[in-house]
Amino acid sequence: MTSRAKPAICLMLGWVALLWLLEGVDFATGGSLDTFGIQPREPAELVDVVPAAFLHFGFGHLAANTLPLLLLGFVAALRSGVPRLLAVVLLIILASGLGVWFTAAPDSNTAGASGVVFGLFGYLLVRGFIERKLLDIGIGLVVGVLYGSILWGALPTDSGISWQGHLFGLIGGVLAAFAFRERPRSGLTGAGVGPVT
Repeated sequence: MTSRAKPAICLMLGWVALLWLLEGVDFATGGSLDTFGIQPREPAELVDVVPAAFLHFGFGHLAANTLPLLLLGFVAALRSGVPRLLAVVLLIILASGLGVWFTAAPDSNTAGASGVVFGLFGYLLVRGFIERKLLDIGIGLVVGVLYGSILWGALPTDSGISWQGHLFGLIGGVLAAFAFRERPRSGLTGAGVGPVT
């Protein structure tokens, strides 16, 4: 696990730095990147499903996502490894973005990393139970205690917040825990092992 720590730290610091750089560009250009948010049920907007997860509507929006993304992403990368985490995040982004595209209010524009935050929360919450690993069950319980209150954000309680992105991100994270679970190793090793006759 310690061999995964450095790549996990580098990935998450680089990811967060990219988000802040993009928001800096957006600010400097008068919000020009906001057009890459997701506008629902417009076929041309499907290409924005992935970019929207890296963009924010202001530094306050980004700041709210930075710490949970950094912490949850680091823990997930540490436990799963960077390649597996990238696959998990891609599934989460697609689930969250497509969920927004199908269900968000007309004329809305949705962007931000909060769908990924909710997805990583869901992934870490259930991963240990799916893989039956005691340490990961413990991590899931700690994550649940620390961040469980974010689940309110997956409910339609605030018209200014994309609960759809949160809800479908959460669902994507749970699906990713199943889709990318570690397979049990076979008791037999070696090539060409067949039935004994």
